[in-house]
Amino acid sequence: MTKASKAEIVNLVSDRAKNRIKGSVRLEMPGTATLYVDETGAIESDRAADITLTAEASVFFDIAMGVKNPAKAFMMRQLKVDGNPMKALKIGEILSTTKKVS
Repeated sequence: MTKASKAEIVNLVSDRAKNRIKGSVRLEMPGTATLYVDETGAIESDRAADITLTAEASVFFDIAMGVKNPAKAFMMRQLKVDGNPMKALKIGEILSTTKKVS
C-alpha cells in the first residue's frame, strides 16, 4: 500500500472526478479525511452523497493510481460500499483511470 498525504489524495481524486462523475460520492478515510466528490471535483466535507465508499486513505490512493483494482479491494473487504455496488464499481473505474469511461 502506498502512503500519500491528504492533499495528494484530494488533488488526485479531484482531477480524476472533474466532469466525469455523475451524481456524488462520499469517500470516508477513517483517521485521515472525508471527501465529497462530484463532477466539480473533491472537497473535504462530510456532506451526504448518493453513495459512500469507506477505506483507508492508502487504498483510495492505490485505486486512483491504478495500483489496486476497486472490485478486488471490495471483495477483499478493503473497500466498504454503502449504496449501489454497480455505481460504486463505475466510480472506482473513473477514479482509477485518466481516460474517459463510457
